[in-house]
Amino acid sequence: MKKNIFKLFSAMVISATVLTSCIEEIFPENSTATSEQIGASASALEAAINGLPSQMVQGYLVYGKQVHETDIAYPSLMLVQSELLGDIVANDYGYDWWWRYSANNQMGDNSYQSFLPYFALYKFIKSANDVIAVVDVTDPTISDEMRGYGSMAHAFRALDYYTLMVLFEPVENIYTNCSNVLGLTVPIVTEETTNDIAKNNPRATRQEMMTFILSDLDKAEIGLADYTPATKNFPDLSVVYGLKAKVYMWNEDYAKAAEYARKAIDASGATPMTAAQWHNSSTGFNTATSSWMWYLHPTASNMGNLANFIGHISNEADWGYASLSKLQIARSLYDEIADTDFRKYSFLDPDRSFYSYQSVQGNAWLAEQPDYMSLKFRCVGGDYKTYSVGAAADIPVMRVEEMYLIEAEAVAASQSVAAGVQLLNDFMKRYRQPDYNCVLSDLRAVQLEVLKQMRIEFWGEGVAFPTAKRLRPGVIQNYEGTNYKQDIFKINCVDVKPNWALVIPKDEVDSNTALQGKNNPDPSGAIPTRPTPIGQYAPGNN
Repeated sequence: MKKNIFKLFSAMVISATVLTSCIEEIFPENSTATSEQIGASASALEAAINGLPSQMVQGYLVYGKQVHETDIAYPSLMLVQSELLGDIVANDYGYDWWWRYSANNQMGDNSYQSFLPYFALYKFIKSANDVIAVVDVTDPTISDEMRGYGSMAHAFRALDYYTLMVLFEPVENIYTNCSNVLGLTVPIVTEETTNDIAKNNPRATRQEMMTFILSDLDKAEIGLADYTPATKNFPDLSVVYGLKAKVYMWNEDYAKAAEYARKAIDASGATPMTAAQWHNSSTGFNTATSSWMWYLHPTASNMGNLANFIGHISNEADWGYASLSKLQIARSLYDEIADTDFRKYSFLDPDRSFYSYQSVQGNAWLAEQPDYMSLKFRCVGGDYKTYSVGAAADIPVMRVEEMYLIEAEAVAASQSVAAGVQLLNDFMKRYRQPDYNCVLSDLRAVQLEVLKQMRIEFWGEGVAFPTAKRLRPGVIQNYEGTNYKQDIFKINCVDVKPNWALVIPKDEVDSNTALQGKNNPDPSGAIPTRPTPIGQYAPGNN
């Protein structure tokens, strides 16, 4: 137990370096300080806590300004996971900065595609470590507020490691040989990791990582039981329960996942988004609603005109790349949405008389847009011209809808299929599609149905990717009527796409001897022939 939670760290042994690569630490405006500074005063600790969500939406976080336009911190990871799924289709992929994740292209250890997710997440971890280093949440002498700060830092760190585990843990497949790294995640770096340790820090096993993340969440639960954050930019107790549900689900501990999903729903008091909230042309998916349990909020000071989430995802935003790429939902997924499901109205139907679509850009603009184009994410206040206004949007990290869908699958897997189907029907009929009626009785079929609903619900948010990677449903991007135009995207893969396990960056492998010979295989050339013939899967290499 720490003797003094406000202490200076003379040599910064604990917190100076997250990784051993040569990347210079760059902290965003209004973001976290070092543990030396944090330990100097209570106000510095508060500032450090306030900096955690700010850093998560910092434009040009890893490289600095104007180096790479995918460098938009946490929202980049939302888009990474959405494109890995193949659920986003760009009308002009030259302006879609995430297209390589969809196409399984240029995914090696020297690529932006491996570099930015890895180092963005470890930057978040470093900032959480700096807070954790000076607050022992098990110390009975500290205030509830202080314990709450420390517990929030543990929750932030748990999300970071969960995301790293999901993105970098290899999964057996027929396209790449993962045999010598199966069951391995990423190195664990804590507030106690020294430079010497970091130079020989092996990839944690799945069990080691699970134990570590759940320990973090247990510590988060300790402090947040008696402390409520000022805003939902910070994780509260319901979010901790939600994170536990996600982690248990990843580990296929379905009983625990069901338990904590229900706890999250009950503790949050959140209610799913309504059709009016969803489709509002000025506030739709840019302003937190009753369902948003945890969200981030960038400001003009920590984003750039091209380095912001709305500019990359909202087709209405004139300042961004989305207005050029015209992002669409994959037609195969769109065709799975019932006409009576209001979520279908987020995407332009080929028959425009299907729904009276609304856009701040006007009807003439709408008439010119490609079929299946998304209208889900709107510019703040309908301002599609001024990035500093229109991009200053709330960005969801956790919505209560995820907990309902986790609970349905987890109950089906741990109690009975019928009980899980009942929960799914209850959610869908009450909140999404009044005439929905799932009558499936096979567990695998129910799991895939839940996955489909997650892909629809969280299009552009990336939330469905961990479920897909766990269930291994197969990926079909070339089919009759596909809205992918270019052959490079027309791939069909057994179980998973080979790039569903990202490669650890070369800089990190070169600096950490324990990673040498233990990296994920480069999946870039694993599907050389494109398009994959319709009705067939690409052949494997092993």
